[in-house]
Amino acid sequence: MNTFTKKCIINISELFNQGDIPMNSIKRVKTGIPELDKLLHGGYVKDSSIVVAGGVGTGKTILSLQFLWTGAKKYDEPGLLITMDESPSELRKEAAMFGWDLKELEDENLLAIIDVATPRAGLPSDERYALREVDLRQIIETVYNTQKEMNAQRAVIDSLSALGFHYESLGKIRSSIFQLTAFLNELEITTLLTTESPNNSVMSRYGIEEFLAQGVIQLFLKDDETGNLQRSFIVRKMRSTPHSLNRYFFEISEKGIVILSS
Repeated sequence: MNTFTKKCIINISELFNQGDIPMNSIKRVKTGIPELDKLLHGGYVKDSSIVVAGGVGTGKTILSLQFLWTGAKKYDEPGLLITMDESPSELRKEAAMFGWDLKELEDENLLAIIDVATPRAGLPSDERYALREVDLRQIIETVYNTQKEMNAQRAVIDSLSALGFHYESLGKIRSSIFQLTAFLNELEITTLLTTESPNNSVMSRYGIEEFLAQGVIQLFLKDDETGNLQRSFIVRKMRSTPHSLNRYFFEISEKGIVILSS
């Protein structure tokens, strides 16, 4: 850790220690990744919205599924999975590779998968929570009703990038993302929102996602010095908590994401 980063963390910690809101009084939600919990002083800030940005193959969906699975199985915190890119059946298969039985959680009323992807493809869906039409109002209404029905405390929207296919202008896309994130903040539920990074120098596809969320984690997949691909992440922003600005490397193991020791 460089000197500048150390000073930033120390200064932020002092603000918490001297201010009206002590750092240890802020409620946390476990991320599902023990090493990430340590980096964030206990986990995500409760009821915050966190953007998970990255390119193809960086692990956005896996990180999100791990968050929901851990919350349901270890902490009895029901979750919502709003899938806009992959069908629920594809997600169940993907999760099963890590030993995460999403169907079991659904049967126990610990998880609801809201299917936006299948209607988006113009196909019929036999899912319990499937949209009749792909419309922002329908998404918000379904999320609201399902959250109240289950008392869900966690949510994942995978992904925000998919919203762009239903609007003609960038302005309308940004407006819809703003409305959705504002709604989630009012709902008081800890949410991960995945979004595509077009490249490593551009954080999000629409250039607004990172400004509307309370936190941003950016994932990378780059060649190392030997020419092999290596995954890493940086916590770009996390309000109400000190955090390192260092890059951390991770692997996707049979148990999910594991952060490597530095």
